[in-house]
Amino acid sequence: MTADQNLVPLRATHTAPVVFGAGAAIGLLGGMIGLGGAEFRLPLLISLFGFAALSAVILNKAMSLVVVVAALPARWAAVPASEVAARWPVAVNLLAGSLLGAWAGASWAVRMRSATLYKVLAALMVLMAAALVVTHTTPLGTLALPPWAQVPCGVVAGFGIGVVAAIMGVAGGELLIPTIVLLFGQDIKTAGSLSLLISLPTMLVAFARYSRDGSFAVLGANLRFTVAMAAGSIVGSLPGGLLLGVFSDAVLIPLLAVLLLLSAIKLARHD
Repeated sequence: MTADQNLVPLRATHTAPVVFGAGAAIGLLGGMIGLGGAEFRLPLLISLFGFAALSAVILNKAMSLVVVVAALPARWAAVPASEVAARWPVAVNLLAGSLLGAWAGASWAVRMRSATLYKVLAALMVLMAAALVVTHTTPLGTLALPPWAQVPCGVVAGFGIGVVAAIMGVAGGELLIPTIVLLFGQDIKTAGSLSLLISLPTMLVAFARYSRDGSFAVLGANLRFTVAMAAGSIVGSLPGGLLLGVFSDAVLIPLLAVLLLLSAIKLARHD
């Protein structure tokens, strides 16, 4: 039995304030570390709200899409659009792989057995925890690769990121930002803006693939839930952004990494 056959769209029984508050908490966490927080939203959808794996992934993808669109104006204010546009070869290089990866990842997710998908999600949560720690505790330099090596490496990295983002229903900024810094030597602010521009079409491709599957009906069945949590995530990200850098990364990042690892253990044990 495949993952999509194992999932029935669920109507959330939780009240709108609870759903909005959960989204706000996720947005706050994400804002404090300069990310969207979708990696924290996914285990919450499964553990707290009771969605099955594929349903949670699809809902998470929809919310991530909304959050990324909402974050674009703020990013354009921080880094001029003209400055980001000048780096279009970087975006094109990564998109060449991420668009294919997003389609492939979504295709694999809908075909997986439910038990397998839980374990894959658990493994990817561990990857996200590692990426979080490395990105925020290790100074990122640049690999300074020659163009003949940089381009294929960008395509391969983009493909992998697209797969991960599609399967987890996240934007992929946790992996895109360090990749852009390491492979293309961009600063963190510019990398953050570029990651949003790469994430948006990548998510749309994964979304298009999921829409061809019967399990996509979970989105229509839980539209109010999705809107409430996405709104909470956006609202929570505002104070979270203001708190960016206020709390020491030496304390905050290990705590969040542990939270992801505990979530991974719980997902791995899920029936």
